[in-house]
Amino acid sequence: MRRNESTEVSERFEYLQTLVTEFQDTDSEEAKQQVLANLANFAYDPKNSEHLLQLQVPDLFLDMLTEDNEDFVEFGMGGLCNLSMDPDCRDVILQSGGVGSVTNCLSSRREETVLSAITTLMNLTTAATRAQTTEPGVLQCMLRFSLAESPRLRSLASVFLQDCCSREQVRRAEQQMQGPQTAVGIPLPKD
Repeated sequence: MRRNESTEVSERFEYLQTLVTEFQDTDSEEAKQQVLANLANFAYDPKNSEHLLQLQVPDLFLDMLTEDNEDFVEFGMGGLCNLSMDPDCRDVILQSGGVGSVTNCLSSRREETVLSAITTLMNLTTAATRAQTTEPGVLQCMLRFSLAESPRLRSLASVFLQDCCSREQVRRAEQQMQGPQTAVGIPLPKD
């Protein structure tokens, strides 16, 4: 039984390695998109976290967040969202400066990307990172999202404000939004 477990782990790693190699070697946007979608799905299973870390997939997902192709951004953000639940992956994302990249995705026109970004920020919020993940611009964005027509976006933004922020932070952000606006508002995503 032990041998089968070891074989399964080895085969799983090899398969994931094949996907990463395929992503790096192909010039086809469609093939890259398919591989990214697969990697994002594999990132959901905690059994794969260690392998994905070894293969530097969190960095691959972070790289996708700056692509012009919105599908790449969506799948990269979805993969990061899935990986950010694992403490080791969360640490790698934070050490790679991931908070800023994830925060930038809050301005995506795609609701799925925004939902993944909000969830990722929630997963990245620790005592040490709270100042970064709940900075005033993010809070103002969440306050706007909490008024969105989309029930999913509205609910998730409200959970973020409730679970990741102090009442005082939210109150200050609300006051700042009532005063003169210095920043251009982040548009709400379109379906």
